[in-house]
Amino acid sequence: MTLNGIPIEDTFAEAFGMKATRILITAIDGEWARQAGVTMTGFATSVIGCGVEAGIERELAAEETPDGRPGVSVLLFGMSGKDLAKHLERRVGQCVLTCPTTAVFAGMDGEERLPLGKNLRFFGDGWQIAKLIGGRRFWRVPVMDGEFVAEETTGRCPAVGGGNFLVLARSQRAALDACQAAVAAMRGLPNVIMPFPGGIVRSGSKVGSRYKALMASTNERYCPTLRGLTEPVLGADVGCVMEIVVNGLTPEDTAAAMGTGIAAACAGGRDAGVLGITAGNYGGKLGQYHFRLHEVAA
Repeated sequence: MTLNGIPIEDTFAEAFGMKATRILITAIDGEWARQAGVTMTGFATSVIGCGVEAGIERELAAEETPDGRPGVSVLLFGMSGKDLAKHLERRVGQCVLTCPTTAVFAGMDGEERLPLGKNLRFFGDGWQIAKLIGGRRFWRVPVMDGEFVAEETTGRCPAVGGGNFLVLARSQRAALDACQAAVAAMRGLPNVIMPFPGGIVRSGSKVGSRYKALMASTNERYCPTLRGLTEPVLGADVGCVMEIVVNGLTPEDTAAAMGTGIAAACAGGRDAGVLGITAGNYGGKLGQYHFRLHEVAA
């Protein structure tokens, strides 16, 4: 299979089940809402070292939010509901409660709930008050610029983490340009995030290591500087490999994002320096979701 003359390897991306939630952050203007979202989702690239994976899903117009102010939608993914609850509370408390003019609201419904303002209200030291509107409970916590409004809980749902594809290119510039185009296209879709810096990973990993303390280590087969010393998978003209990892609320969301990203990465053809598309998998042993590139890119 090829797209614009670029071969798509007949392989699959291996992804795994996670838990996810969405919150809505609003502020006096879009700049401050985004500042809170960026701060809250910092250091949230991989559960291996960060506890959760998070990102801004999209920006919200005033008419889309509960309090009629501009905002951002943020998705967080964890390996368990317990982990997700712990990191959600920490990040909202340290990065949204502290940010000027912000408020935070549930971004999804569902019977499974996570604390949002439920525990953060105690920062009010007894001065906080509750308000029940349409069956939803909100907490008003006094702070020095007025009050911090936080909905009591937000929903939680099953999700998919670790969908991915790798871009093989002649140079760093070619790989980066293709990946940036892919991420830009994928960010136009709902229910997904690309949690790594700018949505792109240069340190693609494999499961395990020769060092017992490490859960993951460099994927040496795709390191151009090790060509000739490892299993030969890279052609002589491949000078750079970059990876895009995508998390989605459903398998369908993840597959749609992968297909959109692959199409965007290949749009320039081989003349743009992209030489191939493949994916990271571990023989089917890591995750229960297998996204076959020939299916998602069709």
